[in-house]
Amino acid sequence: MKILTATFVMILASGLARGDAITNAPADSTDPLLDLFVKKGYVTQQEADQVKAEAESMQTNNGAYLMPEPSRWKLDNALKDTEIYGDVRMRYEDRTVTDPADNRIGLERMRYALRFGLRGDMFDNFYYGFRVETSSNPRSPWVTMGQSSSSSPYQGPFGKSSATLGVGQLYLGWRYGDWVDVTLGQMPMPLYTTPMVWDSDISPMGAAERFKYNVGPAQLFANFGQFVYADFNPNYASGGLGINGLPGLGQNTQNIFLFAWQGGFDYKFATNTSLKVAATLYKYAGLQRSTVNSVSSLSPYFGDPYIGEGAYYAAGGTTVNSSTAPGYGGYNPGAPGGALGSTLPGYGSTGYPFNQVGLNDLLVVEIPFEFNFRIDHVAARLFGDFSYNLEGRQRAEEAASAYQTVLASYTPPNGFAIPHSFPAQTDDVKAYQIGIGFGSDDLVYGPTEGPVYGTSVHKHDWEIRTYWQHIEQYALDPNIIDSDFFEGRENMQGVYASAAYALTGNVITTIRYGYAMRINSLLGTGGDNQDIPQMNPIENYQLLQVDATIRF
Repeated sequence: MKILTATFVMILASGLARGDAITNAPADSTDPLLDLFVKKGYVTQQEADQVKAEAESMQTNNGAYLMPEPSRWKLDNALKDTEIYGDVRMRYEDRTVTDPADNRIGLERMRYALRFGLRGDMFDNFYYGFRVETSSNPRSPWVTMGQSSSSSPYQGPFGKSSATLGVGQLYLGWRYGDWVDVTLGQMPMPLYTTPMVWDSDISPMGAAERFKYNVGPAQLFANFGQFVYADFNPNYASGGLGINGLPGLGQNTQNIFLFAWQGGFDYKFATNTSLKVAATLYKYAGLQRSTVNSVSSLSPYFGDPYIGEGAYYAAGGTTVNSSTAPGYGGYNPGAPGGALGSTLPGYGSTGYPFNQVGLNDLLVVEIPFEFNFRIDHVAARLFGDFSYNLEGRQRAEEAASAYQTVLASYTPPNGFAIPHSFPAQTDDVKAYQIGIGFGSDDLVYGPTEGPVYGTSVHKHDWEIRTYWQHIEQYALDPNIIDSDFFEGRENMQGVYASAAYALTGNVITTIRYGYAMRINSLLGTGGDNQDIPQMNPIENYQLLQVDATIRF
């Protein structure tokens, strides 16, 4: 009995010593429980003193293992809250294009993307946001696995030089109640729009103002944007400073701005039935035509006439040489104008023989819409978009004239110029999208919202959406349309289909498929996209993507 009691006392003393060590408190020279055991005769005074000594020794030895104070973030008092958010995405992609003679280019690749950010509210109605993401491409955060190992300069297998991080969003905003919202910086898309007009990965830079006002079951809204499209500083430089490459040339340029004015409404017929419609007008400012010495405009020549044709057509529909094909795009990275466009300063944007990026004569009206309703416990949406270029006739005429000028200045290798001009296609000035979607009834859906786009979901949520899209050659800005469907090109139409399922509240699996074809056989498929820039015109296009996304 005495042995068991002594053992219990030792265990108790050990526990007390650990407790003292954890709480960083000094050992007490007297312990009521030990004193009671001595008085009852369970242990002797010598044994009690030995237990105390051992407890003090244990406390000293455990001092190096004291638990630190709880870790915590230290935030400025001006911040009300901060949220960490982002996602990690993995993708298998198969992208294929064919030209009018069935020549083919295919991309089969494994890809990944990371987005990581902070956002939150400050006092006095201010808010903020910051996000970094892989890739410097504004229309795609995706990085191809192994790409750095096969590109120049060679860096060995498992290269990571293309896996850079860039600032994708950085903004500051202010709200007044629920009806005024002003944002400055590089921001999430402030307009109600669709990927037909704006790639969903683009975060425009500049300023935006949003207003909302409720009138009964209707919410009226107005959005305005003043976006910095391209900066060409220095805007002015005297000759002789070595700026712009040649002595005495100097520089006299303007920055390009994109202005947007939008108004619309969201009308609720019932709890689960609503109609949302908006109308937007887009206008560009600061465009300048290039000159012989290119003082007034710099590559990539946004101010010059958009042409959109491939280099193949420079020879009147015949091969330029034995190595070219009907889909030859003339793409030559880093060579302004390419082999043919150099005869007309500015007409060939960087890497292309004919201007693929021109913003001339673009005054675009966009009308996105969606009708939301329920079928039993399934959310359903009819959605779409319609755009019309009010200056499309002039854009088509400029393209045809500039193209004819190129042909007149170029002699094919056989010494005989073969005319292949085309009359201005003045009716190719519109774009439209129409689709339908179904999904779980506990989510918010929109043009870029829902499981298909990896936004907020719950476990076992699902979504299916599909649409038909038609973009004519002179309808839209070719630099900001969706770069996946359909290869970021105009003069293309086709079908898009997708399905997504949430394995958990954070893990989403998605499959997407797109098929498109050329609309007008007289024209190329103009546009500026870095996935498959080597082919123009594209006759047929296919895309398959399988994604796994982890949200946090």
